[in-house]
Amino acid sequence: MSLPLADVLAFNAILCGALLSPGAAMLFITRATVTSGRAAGIATGIGLGTAAAVWTLAALLGLDVVFRLFPWTYTALKLGGAIYLIWIAIQTWRNAHTPLGEAPMPKGRAFVSGMLLNFGNPKSMLFAAAVIVVVFPQGLAPLDIALIVANHWLLELVFYTILASLLSAPPARRVYTGLKPILDRIAATVLGALGLRLILEK
Repeated sequence: MSLPLADVLAFNAILCGALLSPGAAMLFITRATVTSGRAAGIATGIGLGTAAAVWTLAALLGLDVVFRLFPWTYTALKLGGAIYLIWIAIQTWRNAHTPLGEAPMPKGRAFVSGMLLNFGNPKSMLFAAAVIVVVFPQGLAPLDIALIVANHWLLELVFYTILASLLSAPPARRVYTGLKPILDRIAATVLGALGLRLILEK
């Protein structure tokens, strides 16, 4: 079956809306970029996008069915992600008054941190599964699945590269530096709240 262009465009429109909505990923890449520079921001974005694309692949392959049949797998992933979010929140809060360092975060570390953040949120996969059921027909061929996943990854890469480029500009860094204690504690509060929500949600 050939993949209809209209379906891909609809999928991309939904993804763009999700990417533009404030959330843990947006906060994470914003902080990584203004504190460590454009390269670290892009590496973080690649990590975030890679994990998101893997969740889309999992949704296309039916991992949501596994979660329904074996709820403990979903619970384990959700708790792991919640603990990671809370750990980031604690570190961000504790370092709110620490001046920005001159040494940027290594790109490899930024990439892994971005991946871990999105891998720790299995709700991303459930979101992808819901979108896929609505947008794409059943019985997708392996090549169609590969194209959807590659399209998702490229869209995330473009979005986060543009975002990191904008946030790494000197004016953005100056604003962040001046407001760092406030912005870091806002970010820590939001990330911690998201982690607690993952723990408390049934």
